[in-house]
Amino acid sequence: FNNVSIFYIAIIFSLCMNIFSYWYSDKIALKMAGAVEIKSRSQYPEYWNIVENLSITGGLPMPKIYIINDPIPNAFATGRNKNNSAIAATSGLLSMLNKNELEGVMAHELSHVENKDILLSTIVVIFVSIISLLSQMFFRITAFGGDGEDRKNSALFIVIGSFLAIILAPIAATIIQLAISRKREFLADASGAILTRYPEGLASALQKISQFSQ
Repeated sequence: FNNVSIFYIAIIFSLCMNIFSYWYSDKIALKMAGAVEIKSRSQYPEYWNIVENLSITGGLPMPKIYIINDPIPNAFATGRNKNNSAIAATSGLLSMLNKNELEGVMAHELSHVENKDILLSTIVVIFVSIISLLSQMFFRITAFGGDGEDRKNSALFIVIGSFLAIILAPIAATIIQLAISRKREFLADASGAILTRYPEGLASALQKISQFSQ
């Protein structure tokens, strides 16, 4: 539309969207997962007691705890900081694991909160988005910039530039994201083992989860 104000509006919208996503990340994730908050100990006493005891041991405020009605064993932590955190577990996880195994999984999730992994994940997602956006801009500039004669003279540059922009940049960004994610998972495993002083609990839980038939 040949109007530069559209560009500024897009930047403002993107910033607002990222701030909103980070600030309300817990509510968004829990809503998407269909999680229901557990508001009293009597509903799931073992689950509640495990999270409460681990929070006290780790010196963390007790997060809100949620249950997801799903037979697939899974759990996750969310929230922008330790004072606004939540942990969710599926009904399948609670029915599959014994107390020591569930304690290992909850310690792992609490470690994500303590290690600020939600904040790190947000930064990584924004970083990956920026790389993808820059690659698209570079492609459009090289492929469509200048007049016809300029494009003919720089055909090889356009091909190379487009290849780097479209293929290599997103791949590099994805590798960075996956590498950070894997390292943070290992760190949460280690931190959880230290928190429970019983690493066999988490190891046994991971074995059971990996053998789940569905």
